[in-house]
Amino acid sequence: MTQRSLDKTGMWVTTLCALHCLLLPVILPLLSLIGLSFIGEELLERVILGTSIVLGIIALSAGIRKHAKFYPFVMLLLGGFVYWHKDSLGEMGEPVVILVGAGLIIAAHWVNLRLVRQIKPVTVSA
Repeated sequence: MTQRSLDKTGMWVTTLCALHCLLLPVILPLLSLIGLSFIGEELLERVILGTSIVLGIIALSAGIRKHAKFYPFVMLLLGGFVYWHKDSLGEMGEPVVILVGAGLIIAAHWVNLRLVRQIKPVTVSA
């Protein structure tokens, strides 16, 4: 997988994770009726978020080797930390915390992509 596709995959995984968390209270009653209540488990949320962070670390590490800027990595870790503590502001604040955390993770991938694209290829003249 290329660094670009890793960043794009990381953005999608994070977006799906955020949608899962935001829509879960609405669809959870329906899921239990059809036997899919495990989708609402805290463990599944943590696994999806953990996957997103690991994918982000891999993608951003590849980007950092090219552009040598560490702030996308800081954004990723800060977003993961915020998202992991989504319950810290209670039920009413949870959607805001989720959006901030997911937004930071997605922004880290986006910034990483932009920084990699700005690198000018070195041409060797013979």
